[in-house]
Amino acid sequence: MQALEGLRVVDMATLLAGPNAARYLADFGADVVKVEAPGGDGTRRLGWLDPRGGESLMWKLVARNKRTVVIDLKSEDGRETMLALLDDADVLVENLRPGTLERLGLGPDVLHHRNPGLVVLRVTGFGQDGPYADRPGFATLAEAMGGFAAINGEPDGPPLLPPIALTDEIAALVGAFAVLAALRHRDRTGEGQVVDVSLLESMLQILGPLPDAFARLGYLQPRLGAGIPYTVPRGTYRCADGVWVALSTSAESVARRVLDLLGVGSDERFATFDGRAAHRDELDELVSAWIGARPSSEVLATFRAAQAAIAPVYTMADILADPHVRARGALVEVDGVLMQAPVARMSRTPGAIRHAGQPLDHDAPRWEGTAAGGGTSRGASE
Repeated sequence: MQALEGLRVVDMATLLAGPNAARYLADFGADVVKVEAPGGDGTRRLGWLDPRGGESLMWKLVARNKRTVVIDLKSEDGRETMLALLDDADVLVENLRPGTLERLGLGPDVLHHRNPGLVVLRVTGFGQDGPYADRPGFATLAEAMGGFAAINGEPDGPPLLPPIALTDEIAALVGAFAVLAALRHRDRTGEGQVVDVSLLESMLQILGPLPDAFARLGYLQPRLGAGIPYTVPRGTYRCADGVWVALSTSAESVARRVLDLLGVGSDERFATFDGRAAHRDELDELVSAWIGARPSSEVLATFRAAQAAIAPVYTMADILADPHVRARGALVEVDGVLMQAPVARMSRTPGAIRHAGQPLDHDAPRWEGTAAGGGTSRGASE
């Protein structure tokens, strides 16, 4: 028995936050039906293609554990089919621009009239209202306008965007969490609701106290490379053998041990957090010189013996070979595709990956006639 077994989710969202929110639900047992327009979801062709042929590696991950059907929502038959499918669903996930779902005749008022307990997750760039609601919902815009890019990069370099779909992944987790909170309310009251998740506000959540630091203190965080304001030293450093390591001294006790290891434990400049922050460059140079003069094996062993927080900087090759990653089963092979295991471990109702993303309209024959009201996908997809 999985935690979300019996939960039915209809996923009509595309790149990438909405579908990933549905994936998290599917991993823990929800029956997720992925509804695609004729021609298929663009994720099927996004990025690296499976060398054996077929869809992209991204699709195999994002659409795992989901059934797939084609419905043409621009046709009347398709709309009726979708309504029938949603009549006995628990959750709808969509990421169309605000107002588009309503123009299709599938707005929350229509859906809740037919199915009062339905939870509708709406994922957009800027939310369902506000001056920017109609703008395109790309993660890049949220990373730029959400404050992330401005503080990411080297001090003398340009602001940098993340090299992964960071905002989409964060918003997916936010969406999955919010859906479960809404379902908790539905289970107590019978009332469904609309869950409005924006990429911009999801990014704001990870900035910690920076909004208040500016509002009350006038502090604008500069670009610090791998550093952060409240932990000095902290960053990535190159060892004598070319291996990069990452070091953190977030706890005062760890900072004291690192200073002693470097031979500057009695230096008054570094005695307090304020002192270390004020002399960031000098302390960073000391760390760089100490680490740069020794091979990585010695650096890692010495720091670990001192119970200081240090780790090698891994590439994907290192991750795949790491014994802890292997022992934990953090990566699993499903249908010949290597992918991340379910995001959390549950002792009684663990998540599971049943299959990778399926071919277009893969489940239409088995799905026909199973929706409430006897809706089918055949007429909708022709």
